[in-house]
Amino acid sequence: MLKAVSIISVPSPSSLWITVRSAGTFNVTCSFVALWAFAKILKFLRRRFKTTQLRGPPRTSFIYGVSHDLASSNDSGGMYERWATEYGVAYMIPSVLGQTRVVLCDPRAIAHFYARETWTYVQTPLSLAFLETSIGRGLLWSEGEDHRRQRKALTPAFSNAAIRKLTPVFYDSAYKARICDTKGAWDTAIESSKDGDAVIEVQDWMNHISLDTIGIAGFSHDFGSLDGKRANVTDVFDTFGANQQVSAVNQIFILLASAFPIIIKMPNKRTNLFKKLSVTMGEISNDLLIRSRQEKNVNISETDEEKSVIGLLIKSEGQDAELHMSEEEVMAQMKVLLLAGYETTSISLTWALIELSRHPNVQTCLREELLAFGSDPTYDQLKASLPYLDAVVHEILRLHPPLGEFIRLAAADDIIPLSEPVRTVSGEMTDSISIAKGTLITIPGSSINRSSAIWGSNAKEFKPDRWLSENGISGKAKEVQGHRHLLTFVDGPRTCLGKDFAIAEFKTVLSVLVKNFVFEMRDGPDTEIEVSRGILPRPRVVGEDGIGVPLRVRRYE
Repeated sequence: MLKAVSIISVPSPSSLWITVRSAGTFNVTCSFVALWAFAKILKFLRRRFKTTQLRGPPRTSFIYGVSHDLASSNDSGGMYERWATEYGVAYMIPSVLGQTRVVLCDPRAIAHFYARETWTYVQTPLSLAFLETSIGRGLLWSEGEDHRRQRKALTPAFSNAAIRKLTPVFYDSAYKARICDTKGAWDTAIESSKDGDAVIEVQDWMNHISLDTIGIAGFSHDFGSLDGKRANVTDVFDTFGANQQVSAVNQIFILLASAFPIIIKMPNKRTNLFKKLSVTMGEISNDLLIRSRQEKNVNISETDEEKSVIGLLIKSEGQDAELHMSEEEVMAQMKVLLLAGYETTSISLTWALIELSRHPNVQTCLREELLAFGSDPTYDQLKASLPYLDAVVHEILRLHPPLGEFIRLAAADDIIPLSEPVRTVSGEMTDSISIAKGTLITIPGSSINRSSAIWGSNAKEFKPDRWLSENGISGKAKEVQGHRHLLTFVDGPRTCLGKDFAIAEFKTVLSVLVKNFVFEMRDGPDTEIEVSRGILPRPRVVGEDGIGVPLRVRRYE
């Protein structure tokens, strides 16, 4: 008995404390996890009972819903349109890990949504995490009052008066592509050809034109890419185009990030590229700001520079400024404008040259209008005196918007009216839908722009003539509240601030190129085009590396 007692070990006070403390930590952790899960379930149930349950496509994946199908499709807009035909102008789609999204394809519902954006409907946690990591807390990231303040501070730089003064900059960039001395310039390439034409990688050149234009027009800085100079930002932009293959792991990574936004901060090839882009744009923006501050100190009197983008940003830094912006916000605006000015315009210009190459009759009509007009049109003439140019530009913007869809989160309960009733899951018909706080809303912009139900039976066709007659645009399309009944520039408080700048640049560059050159698809009019993965979706000739769009170009004699 004594021996038995002697082999029993008595724990020391310190080991007992460690045991109790570890058990306490474990219990506390479990409690927090349980509370988090309980709160999630309550929010899910509230959304479930307060949101109108609409019909929609079945879940094709237990984990991803239909999100993987949309992400991997070459025509996600077509998928949204088919579902609208089957389930009505508002429906639900299953998303990642049990989430659902309400999709709005109804002009009245979309108008209601955009009227309340930045307040009732806000960026998703994933969008906020991505924007903060890649660009910063600027105009795209901000919501509500912060968004209104930042937008108001920048608005003078995009007025008609400001853009009117910038039109010569647009022409300078366009003509540089034609006559600059850089090896590979268009005229030089054509002159050296025995056949009187040359195969030119036009997307690369549209990138150069857009980058130099936003540099000079926005920040009074010439990147010199049209002169053959290599800027750090150009290298990073090009890297995105060169990395086309999205691995299965990366696709899973992106999809799961919609449920767990923290994933976006984890390193992978694409997020590392965005971080590198952010750092590079930050360095450039900082250099430009320092130089402009020094120039302002030398010339204290108020000039037109204070109404430029960079002038307004420097002015907003002052503590006594009416629309004060922090240094972080100023840097973010520089990055946003640099990225948007480069990416969206170059994509639209490339699509325009593709469509004109596919439709030589349209190209001829456009050239005849431009040649008949004579000299290079002014800003006001570009807006009002060249109807066919305007029609071509807006048909490109309709068919090929740079961004295909927009996803927002309901920050409050709401009721969205519909222009026509839809059937709910229970079989009832309703002409409005209840939206609970926390519900995800999708606006499929490219689908609305190309919808046969909205734009008519020829909605998928490239037909600039639709913009020239009173009956060319159907009654349903006229119900879409956006610039020229398009969602390309969205609507409401988040309407693209640089819309008029972008359209003026688009028209200017296209007019110069079409007046002076004839464009054809290198391999014939039936050449297949696919959408590739850059920073934004870009066109690419099937079989080409990167974002290659080689066109056969000759001078117009």
